[in-house]
Amino acid sequence: MDGFSRLDEIFPSAISAAPATTSPIRRTGAEPAISYDGTPNLGTGRFGLNAYLARNPTTGLLIAKDGEILVERYQYGRTDQYRLTSFSMAKTLIAVLIGLAVQEGRIKSIDDTAADYVPALSGTEYGVTPIWYLLTMSSGVAFREEYDGTDDSARLSALSFRRQSAGGAAVPPNFNQRIAPPGQRWYYASGETFVLALVLRQALGRSIADYFSEKIWRPIGAEAPASWLADASGLEIGYMGFNAVLRDYARLGMMLARGGEAQGRQLIPPAWFREMTRAHFLPNATRRYYGYGFQTWVFPAMDGSFALLGVRGQAMFVDPARRLILVHTAVRPDARDPGGAETNALWRGLLRTV
Repeated sequence: MDGFSRLDEIFPSAISAAPATTSPIRRTGAEPAISYDGTPNLGTGRFGLNAYLARNPTTGLLIAKDGEILVERYQYGRTDQYRLTSFSMAKTLIAVLIGLAVQEGRIKSIDDTAADYVPALSGTEYGVTPIWYLLTMSSGVAFREEYDGTDDSARLSALSFRRQSAGGAAVPPNFNQRIAPPGQRWYYASGETFVLALVLRQALGRSIADYFSEKIWRPIGAEAPASWLADASGLEIGYMGFNAVLRDYARLGMMLARGGEAQGRQLIPPAWFREMTRAHFLPNATRRYYGYGFQTWVFPAMDGSFALLGVRGQAMFVDPARRLILVHTAVRPDARDPGGAETNALWRGLLRTV
């Protein structure tokens, strides 16, 4: 799956420029001895990092604490020069930018509907949905995301970055059946993030990639440009398709571990950061291991730790209390690959270590 490291070469994309000066990252002298308990699907037992990498199709693994890199590893020929894809980790970035647009008054309120910013969605089910419910995956609009090749997520991919439509506001009306009032039903749906990206683009009046560069990528001192897959209208699709080098994912994670602060600047409003990373829906509602905030997965301990997750092994785990992050990119063969439990097990082992 070499394509996971060059999606922005395969599909049209927009670039978020890096700053002229890169922020340095400290490195530990030697890797800590991290061990974890293996999961039944790959075999139980106590394992270290080398065994984890042998057991899992990881392309990049980076662990950092207090701004210092403890572990940086690559596999399958990847290096620190490769832009590795996010899949749905990108959703959390859209939520961050929505918060900044609210702070600046570009979005007046998340109680506004999507159609308030995208008039072309007037009369559609997504259009009449308030932004809050899109942020929390609770719009009540039918969207089947099962990764079987025939579901709504496959249709969305075809209509967006695979360019089987004009893109932009032409896409959401393809998903226009309401099955519950907003807020009554949680269901993971990439279509909701696509609508958020459309709202954001219209509210900003400029590209999401440029806005992200100005507000996040340059302020964190990224070392390389990032990219976003875009549809035929030029819209950054938002629900997946962000691409960056591993250490820049780490810089992003370190900013999140500091509550949205980087290089002495508060990049994310504290109140928005708290709302984004707390569980508006608990695990019993999501029927997942995690609860859910604003486009962000929340660990069940409800201790302030949270995750950015993408299919096929993409993950960023963040524990602000410990200033600890783990960034993981992978080429797991299936979107529902149970091997993802191993990454969670590695995180638990890391928490024991630090």
